[in-house]
Amino acid sequence: MKITVIGGTGLIGSKLVNSLKNLGYEVLAASPNSGVNTITGEGLDQALENVDVVVDVANSPSFADDDVMKFFKTSGANLIAAEKNAGVKHHIALSVVGTDRLQESGYFRAKQVQEDLIKESGIPYTIVHSTQFFEFVGGIVHSSTVDHKILVSPALIQPIASDDVVKSMTEVTINPPKNNTIEIGGPEKIKLDDLVRKYTSVMKNQDEVVTNPEATYFGAPLNDSTLVPNNDAKLGSIRYDEWISDPANQR
Repeated sequence: MKITVIGGTGLIGSKLVNSLKNLGYEVLAASPNSGVNTITGEGLDQALENVDVVVDVANSPSFADDDVMKFFKTSGANLIAAEKNAGVKHHIALSVVGTDRLQESGYFRAKQVQEDLIKESGIPYTIVHSTQFFEFVGGIVHSSTVDHKILVSPALIQPIASDDVVKSMTEVTINPPKNNTIEIGGPEKIKLDDLVRKYTSVMKNQDEVVTNPEATYFGAPLNDSTLVPNNDAKLGSIRYDEWISDPANQR
């Protein structure tokens, strides 16, 4: 089986490529850095030649509403057209738990468009909804900081380590299409404001964490079910306290 990973040089993509290669699969890491651009189409047909499975873990370089919508619309349409020409048998995409519940956010509206393109394509597919990665907590802190105050909701979140994401993505990649959406998450639920406090404590961030039930998440309101996977979700094993206590992750 020949596999192409779109976004194969990023955080999840690079780990997934290594995981699949270690299992003996022929894998191409496709990204603009390797001459494959899903926005312009450059190198796309060549990257999908004789490919059985495409895994799309690419993300928009900009989270601005117009930019992110253009990215996922254009990339999704170009990728699907190239897959049809190449006869790809399984399209896999990494998306986000709560995408359909976060539609007041421009980013999640764009992710919904991406998912709809996949479902309507006619290509056998599996969409993997993941909760936020541990590695993304710093981004949440940055986006929530105003005048040295970090304004965050006390809503529940169930974050997951990227290594656990890769384990699930590897399993999905080497198995038949589900033609459905599956969910993955971390082993424990935690309030978002508590998660941020743990992060700032370890990272010695002196900004004040302010709990605000009205605080939005990238523009969307939250409640205790918004960022939490369903009861059938596959859960990882790495806990946040274990992960963040590793000096290698304190960067």
